[in-house]
Amino acid sequence: MSERTATTRAKPGRRGPITSIEVLCAVLLVAIVGQSWLASVLDVPALRTASTVFVAVCVQALPFLVLGVLISGALAAFVPARALRAVLPRRESAAVGVAGLSGVALPGCECASVPVARRLIGQGVAPSAALTFLLAAPAVNPVVIVATAVAFPGEPGMVVARFVASLATSVVMGLLWIRWGRDEWIADRVLRRMPEQSGNRWAMFAETARADLVDAGGFLVLGALVSALLGVLVPPSWFAVLSDDIVLGVVVMAVLAVVLSLCSEADAFVVASLAPVPLLPKLVFLVVGPAVDLKLFALQAGTFGRAFAVRFAPATFGVAVVCAVAVGTLLLGEG
Repeated sequence: MSERTATTRAKPGRRGPITSIEVLCAVLLVAIVGQSWLASVLDVPALRTASTVFVAVCVQALPFLVLGVLISGALAAFVPARALRAVLPRRESAAVGVAGLSGVALPGCECASVPVARRLIGQGVAPSAALTFLLAAPAVNPVVIVATAVAFPGEPGMVVARFVASLATSVVMGLLWIRWGRDEWIADRVLRRMPEQSGNRWAMFAETARADLVDAGGFLVLGALVSALLGVLVPPSWFAVLSDDIVLGVVVMAVLAVVLSLCSEADAFVVASLAPVPLLPKLVFLVVGPAVDLKLFALQAGTFGRAFAVRFAPATFGVAVVCAVAVGTLLLGEG
């Protein structure tokens, strides 16, 4: 036995720092022991509502976030960069249009599109096209269109208006990025070109999906927490006054879409239940929500960097409102 081995074995008490698993076990133990006390302290109506909103946002978004990171891992492991570049037109403005229409093929919500857009950029796709896809995929896919038709029976104009306005929002933002976007606004880790892989592709698929899920999942929880805290502050009685002032209705519903952070597959049913609200403000809600909300802002900041999010989110909000009002005025006859 060497002296080094003996020295190592002579110090069995040394160990590394406390891990997150140990912290979680300690928190769970405290929660179990103090269950009765915690139940009495937390039995507050506002807190119950906030916790319901928080759980609902996470439960709605998590399956689609998992879908997104799986697609992201598949792109990284099995789709070579040259294949992605070959599908999109060389002209960047034409690639933006193709990316917008390709959103029809991916059923998912805004949480799923963020890691996919990140992987597309890493595979050499132009940021303008990837960001167009990011906005189009959660808003124009078949699941969202069918859900909107079910939520608004007898209102085919609402379905068409949502599709057209959402597609217009994504394409306009892509074109605006071509004209004024800057690559330095995007985090270096996203722009770094991923090398062609020649090793175990399944291992790379699993590692890429795991890393993307950890990165995006934390910001999803943060966004859902903020949405829950703010969502309980909006009194239901406020909606009654929106039917008399269309401009106020548009502004309130646009802001509400950002605050509530609903999944794009579920938002149509929520807004359809607000009977006093006219169709145009409802359309604004449906177009703005999948394009920019609190959890999506948090995901974008964590994925692409804060410098990107603080520029892209406000611009998207303005473009989405303008597109929704313009399309709604033409197709719904309101304005």
